[in-house]
Amino acid sequence: MPAPTRATPGAPRGDAEVSQFLLRACHDLRGPLRTVRTHAELLVRNSAAGQDDDSKQSLAFVVSGVAAAVGVLDGIADYALALSIDASRFHPVPLDIIVRGALARLSTQLRASDAEVTYDDLPSVPGDGDRLLQLFEYLVDRALRGGGPNRRRIHISAEPQNGAWLLTVRDNAGGMDTENLEAVFTPFARMHANQRPGPGLATCRMIVERHGGRMWAESDPGGGVFRFTLPAG
Repeated sequence: MPAPTRATPGAPRGDAEVSQFLLRACHDLRGPLRTVRTHAELLVRNSAAGQDDDSKQSLAFVVSGVAAAVGVLDGIADYALALSIDASRFHPVPLDIIVRGALARLSTQLRASDAEVTYDDLPSVPGDGDRLLQLFEYLVDRALRGGGPNRRRIHISAEPQNGAWLLTVRDNAGGMDTENLEAVFTPFARMHANQRPGPGLATCRMIVERHGGRMWAESDPGGGVFRFTLPAG
């Protein structure tokens, strides 16, 4: 099991510069993509009656393709924010409040899926509250989107371990293949069935590492298991 490390004050200058570059690039690319999407949607609405099936399908591909591209840019922007985490600005963060905030943000999805999310008594850790909120929100959201016919059940637990906290997010959405346990943390890596993970789990791992911890996935036939450590203080 990976051992926890300690966060170092400040984000390295090179990482901060890369973060700013990525954020600027994402911002500048969103504008043209929004323009393309807006005009494609206008074409769909204004000429729907006179379009043949091929034209309708082509415009639908444009709209969905732009939406997918914007989603990727949003994920890269989130990664850039994680890359710029500055440990010198950490303060005590109660993780139970963070989890409740993540569940509030996901309230619509939780109601729609009739999911059950439970969690143990969670500790306070030194950290960046916004990024830790992003971490838990993504992990719960990912579990909600998982496959399987069963009602989704997600549990978050914490236990002390060698001066750190070991946190586990477990769901019943079906386990991951053993060969993909590391690949899921590599954005756009080719996996089986031509699946390619987005930057979400890479962002989660970056958030954990910027807090001085480690993150990994484990194989469990019953569901997904993500574990990560955060220093206790």
